[in-house]
Amino acid sequence: MKTRIAVEGAEYYAYHGFYDEEQLAGNVFIVDAEVVLITEFMGSDDIDNTINYELIYKICTTEMKNTQRLIETVAFRILQALKTQLNHVDTARVKIQKVQPQLGGKVARTVIEMEA
Repeated sequence: MKTRIAVEGAEYYAYHGFYDEEQLAGNVFIVDAEVVLITEFMGSDDIDNTINYELIYKICTTEMKNTQRLIETVAFRILQALKTQLNHVDTARVKIQKVQPQLGGKVARTVIEMEA
């Protein structure tokens, strides 16, 4: 049986960016993180049979506080933490959106997505 557990639309103000100005000013980022478990869920209310989505949120929060030049690095670190810190994870996916990036024109968001 496969179970998908996700945190979607977690919003952070963080200081990721390649340019020094981006790291000084900061920006709004939206994070979606999901894990897919392969497990035999027995229909019980035992949290050990699944993943507490609060843990997914905490992993994202920890990594979003750790300023990086590349959003890809942040996504990779979240992905690795999901796969190593949580039990029963078969695959994980992370999507990070940078809201209204400064690119010299009107852009709603840029997006990086990784899956492993």
